[in-house]
Amino acid sequence: MILGPMALQALQSSGVAFRKILSHFPEELSLAFAYGSGVYRQVGPSSDQKNAMLDFVFTVDDPVTWHSKNLKKNWNHYSFLKVLGPKIITTIQNNYGAGVYYNPLIMCNGRLIKYGVISTNSLIEDLLNWNNLYVAGRLQKPVKIIAMNENVALRSALDKNLKSAVTTAFLMLPESFSEEDLFIEIAGLSYSGDFRMVVGEDKTKVLNIVKPNIAHFRELYGNILQENPQVVYKIQHGRLEIDKSPEGQFTQLMTLPKTLQQQINHIMDPPGKNRDVEETLLQVAHDPDCGEVVRLGLSAIVRPSSMKQSTKGIFTAGVKKTVVYSSLKLHKMWKGWLRKTS
Repeated sequence: MILGPMALQALQSSGVAFRKILSHFPEELSLAFAYGSGVYRQVGPSSDQKNAMLDFVFTVDDPVTWHSKNLKKNWNHYSFLKVLGPKIITTIQNNYGAGVYYNPLIMCNGRLIKYGVISTNSLIEDLLNWNNLYVAGRLQKPVKIIAMNENVALRSALDKNLKSAVTTAFLMLPESFSEEDLFIEIAGLSYSGDFRMVVGEDKTKVLNIVKPNIAHFRELYGNILQENPQVVYKIQHGRLEIDKSPEGQFTQLMTLPKTLQQQINHIMDPPGKNRDVEETLLQVAHDPDCGEVVRLGLSAIVRPSSMKQSTKGIFTAGVKKTVVYSSLKLHKMWKGWLRKTS
């Protein structure tokens, strides 16, 4: 089997410290990864890697069983919702927000961590269709894969998510651009319309993620770019050229994830017309503002899912932790603002 960039990262993961943290949790994980400023160096207010909170996502096939075991092992990780039991916790996880249940501000192995739990099926859905672009959005940026089982559907969906990110970014870029331009566009996909970018997150966040990690982005997307028939990838110069003809754009639009296509159709389809998606995409392919329409479609996915997930966080974290966590985020934003004005 040829290993894709995701799987290669899993092999290269040196993270003994991460695996030690993982040993505190029930083992049945189809995928576990760490992400954010505690894993990959960022510039700006998140640059203090040693003290940064470590962010994890655990993907589990059977959330009820997993939460049941985790409640026995780590009862104190949960908010007041723990008294409702694993079935209710799983219902809240699956049916509200973006399908993730977060426990933040946990001390584990001497590090402050936050971990989210998502079902394998929900993650595969999000990777393929971009229903929420929440965990799928995390996985469009470099992450440290700590555990991964041989789930062919999941591996295939991880790969499809990266290809979709490239195609979507192409539609929002000019005919010729740099690798950095592309990676900034990709890293920003899951922040389009995210209200946290207005309240709480540092505005230059996307730039801070990409700048020090160009090599990691190249590792993640290099093969996909070299194999894509629509792009000329001049690796030595770090430049790319794409087909911006209506035909080229139509081909790209037709391969976008289903939810994004539906949102574009919803934006462009005047009331009473009820055109099918293909017809709308053909019109968008000829539109000089094609990139802007795609961006609006992304916002229509990200905005509601980020708001619902943050609201859900108040209950899953509990009020006290929510206040502490929010103040940490605002402090980071304030530091970023002071750095820019000084």
